[in-house]
Amino acid sequence: MSKAEETGTESISHLRRITSCSERDHWSAKIPNLLTLSIVVAGASGDLAKKKTYPALFFLYQNGFLCKNVKIFGYARSKLTDESLRERLRPYLEKAGDTNRLEEFLSRCSYVHGEYDGDAGWSGLNEVLSRREGDRPESPAGRLIYLALPPTVYPQVCAGLRRHCAEVATRAEPGRSWVRIVVEKPFGRDLQSSEELSEELGRLFPEEQLYRIDHYLGKEMTQNMFVMRFANMFLSPLWSRTYVSNVQITFKEDFGTQGRGGYFDAFGIVRDVIQNHLIQLLAFVGMEKPVSLHPDDIRDQKVQVLRCIKPVKIDNVVLGQYTAAHGEPGYLDDETVPRGSHTPTFASTVVYIDNDRWAGVPFILKAGKALDERKAEIRLQLRETPHFIFDGNPHTSRNELVVRLQPDEAIYMKFIVKKPGLDTEPIISELDLDYSSRYPDTVIPDAYPKLILDAIRGDQQHFVRRDELRAAWSIFTPLLHAIDRGEVPIYPYAYGSRGPAEADALRTRVGWVQNAKYDWKARPDTPTSRGSSARL
Repeated sequence: MSKAEETGTESISHLRRITSCSERDHWSAKIPNLLTLSIVVAGASGDLAKKKTYPALFFLYQNGFLCKNVKIFGYARSKLTDESLRERLRPYLEKAGDTNRLEEFLSRCSYVHGEYDGDAGWSGLNEVLSRREGDRPESPAGRLIYLALPPTVYPQVCAGLRRHCAEVATRAEPGRSWVRIVVEKPFGRDLQSSEELSEELGRLFPEEQLYRIDHYLGKEMTQNMFVMRFANMFLSPLWSRTYVSNVQITFKEDFGTQGRGGYFDAFGIVRDVIQNHLIQLLAFVGMEKPVSLHPDDIRDQKVQVLRCIKPVKIDNVVLGQYTAAHGEPGYLDDETVPRGSHTPTFASTVVYIDNDRWAGVPFILKAGKALDERKAEIRLQLRETPHFIFDGNPHTSRNELVVRLQPDEAIYMKFIVKKPGLDTEPIISELDLDYSSRYPDTVIPDAYPKLILDAIRGDQQHFVRRDELRAAWSIFTPLLHAIDRGEVPIYPYAYGSRGPAEADALRTRVGWVQNAKYDWKARPDTPTSRGSSARL
């Protein structure tokens, strides 16, 4: 038997197509009213499915975003019944607070038992799906298959799906029915392993059917920044090296590995956060305006930015590993972490986009665990005002535009204004869009509902394309190999601190400046968690 026959790849050539620019002009992301939608959660008995996938589907169902004729099929090796799956899911769905339509949603959830390798399980799943689609042969059918599984099993799982579940059973007109595969990160460990995985999946399914999920792309403030950038004329001239001194993209957690260090140790903070989440945010900050909202027009611009970034230099990197402090254990105290591990739990890296807009502007990507606070934000610091005619140091009085992704979503800009009183003393205040105050009755969902809905709609703009993935890995793979060989020093930092002092020295060296005379005061209606430390 040939390799193609073993994997079922001989039949996919007719699915491959290139979307021309003229086709993009007529693109739309709409769900047909009569769609027979089957959502398969592969790995339904695992943590990701219980904590993220099913709660996201429940949110969509509860708020009327799923089509009327929808059913959700869990698939896993565990021998469960429909009812036992529902009982497993119930406590996680009840955490949403509003249990309206919970029983109705659970009645649409069923379970199919099967292995991830071989043919029997996937053939059985296809029989269930085909029987359902056959009851409505004139209606378009959609199969969304969410792989809530480790990436190591993606090739065998996708091969089984390709052989047995890649065709819908309907007589609806061609082009209206579809099969889409959602895959979770990590996508490999470096450029070579990522390319090998992409090649294996690419032999089975064309790019338009693969949805590589990065949940940071589904966050409300990530998408808001895209609108803010390209819908406001006054920002356009500011968004370049002429005015921007440096950009910081920060991810901080105030807790450690908490007994799950064994998983984390296999990847480290650069692979786990910076190479995917933060580099995607960088692409949104640095990209040019796309010609349209077509997913590939947007992703084309992101890829162009990433390809302009040279591999990270080791002298522009600071790594750290947290130690015990304040009654909290250190990373090496986690019994699941290999003894003497040199895996970094903190990293600050500086990269440069070598193009006309951003040449010379340092992008500081910082991520860490067991730090002093929990937050994720994008911060653009502008250059100092030339010929500063007021009292004070112009070098330490700089405008900053901040987009806070979590917690307490906000967009604010630091402005230099006159201090109230008889003297003309400049101080730094802020123009502040605080979401909890401005939109008090709006529920901002987790990223997963948005991304799953996009996948159902066929909108790939918030999913990672293969060439995008390749460009991102190219930036970090030399550094990752150097870390794996022990060639990059790792500095200790105390649990609950800001991280290694060397990281602050690095960002100062590349041009970041601490603003003086800035004391942010919360409004009476602002949550207490938005204290002054959140504004530094």
